[in-house]
Amino acid sequence: MYSSVGVQPQPQPPYMDNSSDGNLVAKNKALNDEQIYQWISELVTGTNRERALLELGKKREQYDDLALVLWNSFGVMTVLLEEIISVYPFLNPPILTASVSNRVCNALALLQCVASNHQTRALFLKANLPLYLYPFLSTDARQRSFEYLRLTSLGVVGALVKNDTPEVINFLLTTEIVPLCLNIMEISSELSKTVAIFILQKILLDDQGLAYICTTYERFHTVASVLAKMIDHLSAANSQLPSNSSGRLLKHVVRCYMRLSDNLEARRALATILPEPLRDGTFSIILQDDIATKRCLAQLLSNINDQQ
Repeated sequence: MYSSVGVQPQPQPPYMDNSSDGNLVAKNKALNDEQIYQWISELVTGTNRERALLELGKKREQYDDLALVLWNSFGVMTVLLEEIISVYPFLNPPILTASVSNRVCNALALLQCVASNHQTRALFLKANLPLYLYPFLSTDARQRSFEYLRLTSLGVVGALVKNDTPEVINFLLTTEIVPLCLNIMEISSELSKTVAIFILQKILLDDQGLAYICTTYERFHTVASVLAKMIDHLSAANSQLPSNSSGRLLKHVVRCYMRLSDNLEARRALATILPEPLRDGTFSIILQDDIATKRCLAQLLSNINDQQ
């Protein structure tokens, strides 16, 4: 086949999230919290929707059934979509302010809660709700308000893929999520790059996702080229003290290459085009305490050396 100021603290990447399906299981239920319903009422029919978005967002890690309450409460999902769509006019030209970005990101945080829950995830997909986030993911503006918007939108998609559900991957492969993630991996901040490549890795780990990427040389080459640019960037910054985020980013790059090498044609191509810094020990300091990634890199090199 082929050979800024005012922006709230950034959320954790989806694989570090403790809401809904995470490690923190709420002892109490949102169904029993009268404040939840007061804020839902304020969200749908009140005059202080912005405060309601913020307060409901604070409840995400407190209750494991909040997603069910949000999904089944009359008008809530419609309001969240209204909040998202209302921001579209600020995307082009890029005039999104920090306060507007904060508000829509609070709405996105509630969508992430729904996307994370195993009982509402399929309903979330059936309603095609991820597609409403793609205008945010496709922006190239570098202002912090846009970066925060991209990161929070990625968090919703990351919440969908983190449980390795084939139905999620099947849905995403019918959309433009792969090129959107590749673009973010090139232009965004390191944290957004890390979440974007986490999503790409999850897609690659699915057999259908790997087949999709490797079906044509153009798709494979596009993915491999972006991964190579990330390696070049990490290599150029290697003289500085490695940060935790750089280590996470490198880990995902290596695992994406490793998964690509599971495809025979891609493995043959990687034997030629794999970046030299992955071969010559450039990242030995960053990886010195990451045994799992070191083993993954060693296996990758063994795989491609078999093709030479």
